[in-house]
Amino acid sequence: MRATISVVIPTLNAEAHLGACLTALMPGLEAGIIRELIVSDGGSEDATVSIAKAWGAKVVTGPPSRGGQLGRGCNAAAGTWLLVLHADTQLRDGWVGPAILHLDTRQAGWFRLAFAQGGLAGRLVAGWANLRSRFGLPYGDQGLLLPRALYADAGGYPDQPLMEDVALARALRGKLTGIDAVAETSPARYHAQGWVRRGARNLWTLLRYFSGVSPHSLARSYRR
Repeated sequence: MRATISVVIPTLNAEAHLGACLTALMPGLEAGIIRELIVSDGGSEDATVSIAKAWGAKVVTGPPSRGGQLGRGCNAAAGTWLLVLHADTQLRDGWVGPAILHLDTRQAGWFRLAFAQGGLAGRLVAGWANLRSRFGLPYGDQGLLLPRALYADAGGYPDQPLMEDVALARALRGKLTGIDAVAETSPARYHAQGWVRRGARNLWTLLRYFSGVSPHSLARSYRR
């Protein structure tokens, strides 16, 4: 199969996770479906950029903003498909076959979410995320595999610091489907803040976004 996928990963001081994220992509490289790796960095002060270059990734840089970084990375991509991943997310073994099947569609595909060592709380949060995704609202930590043309038709990622994944999902409504593979993400933020507190905070932020609060205001309160 001709390599068709450009992988786009936004980073900011992601040295602790980036290597594992890229390692999990190796089966796709071996299968010949990945054309290039693009790391869109927002000014990392650790070894993130060095790790990305050591893996042969194309690195694009700019101000730190998840939406802006994703937009720059996708704009730099040459593939006819985009695979967008967070640096602390790894695709579990067995993802290549379902991804190849998805390439026969013209839709945007999300992976089932799981947490690494999340326990019961992690399974419950992941279950809610996967249910939410079935109703057309996957988050960025689940990964997104979509045709570049569909991405362009939807207007791409908005240059905003938060909720960029929700904005794109809303633009893709009716053109999203699940992929029968798992994206495993780090539970570090949940462990640091508590599963209930973090989950409630995420839901409150989503509701405020839907009510019209600007992403920049949300980002300021989210960091606090």
